[in-house]
Amino acid sequence: MDTDLAILLAIAAVWLAAGLVVEGMPRLTAARALRRRTGLLLALVGAGLAGLAGVLLVGLVATAPTLADRTATGLALPAVPAVVVAVFTVRRLRRLWVGAGAFAAAPETPAPPALRAGAAHPMIALPVQVTGLVMLPALVTATGLVPLTSPGMIGVVLTATVLTVGMIGVRHALRHSRLVERAVTVRSRSSRTAGVLHV
Repeated sequence: MDTDLAILLAIAAVWLAAGLVVEGMPRLTAARALRRRTGLLLALVGAGLAGLAGVLLVGLVATAPTLADRTATGLALPAVPAVVVAVFTVRRLRRLWVGAGAFAAAPETPAPPALRAGAAHPMIALPVQVTGLVMLPALVTATGLVPLTSPGMIGVVLTATVLTVGMIGVRHALRHSRLVERAVTVRSRSSRTAGVLHV
């Protein structure tokens, strides 16, 4: 196997693994498990960003044809959501990791509903999963089996990407809204209980 293709496969595997990790985070009920999973996701995202940036940088500075040169169109797709991950998602993940750490002293301490709602925020899950999905056209281009450089193929890829991103985004937005409502309900009940005890 070509070394460049193996590197791209490794980067794609990291992003796809990050997409699987982020998918299950809102279902975690223990604060320690949520903190551990958030730390794992931060490590995967960091490795994915570093790998993608490294391939693109090598393609810019190298004189000989490289993987980045051969798959410029494919690598342009994951670069866009990866920038969103670097700018917005990493900051939210760090806040979530710190917040979960405040409740993770005991192994079975339940994760507060607000933390689970934060873990389900679309700006955490959506950019990570979209980056993993749009790495697939880059892999197809790198293998050379299906050329994705023609205008017709680029249009098909972009249309499929937009539809997929829309479906994933709606799904995450609905899940986030449901968990936010649950967190607000729990907070309202706690406030009423505190008021009764205070009286």
